[in-house]
Amino acid sequence: MRNISVANYFLDAVLCKAQARGLNTEKMLSTAGVSPELLSQSNARVSAVNFGRLQSLVMRELGDEFLGYGPSRYVIGTWTNMCHSVIHCATLGHVAARYCRFYQMFEWGLQPHFEMSGDCARVVISPGNTDKPIDLYGYELIMFNVHRFLSWMVRQHLPLIAVNLSYPPPEHAQEYRHLFLGQAVFFNQPRTEIVFHRSLTDLPVEQTAQSLQRFLQHPSLVMLVQQYKEKSWTAQIRMIVNKHLIDTPGIETIAQQLHLHPQTLRRRLAQEGTTFNEVKTQCRYDTALYHLGRSNISIESIAQRTGFSEPSAFIRAFKNWTGMTPQHYRRRM
Repeated sequence: MRNISVANYFLDAVLCKAQARGLNTEKMLSTAGVSPELLSQSNARVSAVNFGRLQSLVMRELGDEFLGYGPSRYVIGTWTNMCHSVIHCATLGHVAARYCRFYQMFEWGLQPHFEMSGDCARVVISPGNTDKPIDLYGYELIMFNVHRFLSWMVRQHLPLIAVNLSYPPPEHAQEYRHLFLGQAVFFNQPRTEIVFHRSLTDLPVEQTAQSLQRFLQHPSLVMLVQQYKEKSWTAQIRMIVNKHLIDTPGIETIAQQLHLHPQTLRRRLAQEGTTFNEVKTQCRYDTALYHLGRSNISIESIAQRTGFSEPSAFIRAFKNWTGMTPQHYRRRM
């Protein structure tokens, strides 16, 4: 979906180590199509396409696929070699085990381990052989990559029993429901890990050497925006709402489409850490952001496309979301 957006926090996190090393981050932002002024807007968001471009640029400039978050580099090409090492695996469990073994060759940084016990399979992330603490985004990046890559290999958003995190909720914790596709997230846990049902390890790998070549052209972007048939309840509602933003149906109508009682749907959304109104607001915001990047579309037209009956109502809502008017935001893009 082209209108997925990424919170400002992740811009800062991607640029953090490059700034510390004195690299020209303003040039990287401009090359990626992101206004440097957006960094000062705490509520700003950018399109996933531009964020993916920025992440790739920073990796190349640093020569580090871990964006400077480890004590040593993952040199450019590490990810590609990992992908080639797993592409001929037969099952998801085989992929997860080999993925972890590959990164265990690096004795520093964050170490992934694959475990199966009882009905659960786990990819556990633990600090490797380093005295240097890994910053929060290092964990977020590794956890995101593990979940999205495993999902890509089997062509479905891998349903998780839990995302367990060993650190307390950060200020941007609300973004985790997007980061992990609405899965259940728990903080202050004994370990950092993703947990899924053991039966899923038998899922067949559906990617090939040919599809891998296409994936490796823009892996960060693919993992950010790829959609699959199997979706969380949040994603299913998001898809329905995005198709009907001009006249968004209520939760009762959507529940009927999904063959659920409205209260059951509300409960399942709550289990995924969100509400119907939050999903609808996020869809409106992401769609508005996407169209604001297209200078040939008027503010009035964007208001209509995002489901507002009057441009003034859209402008008030957008200012509440970002702290600035749509016109001001567009000038800074």
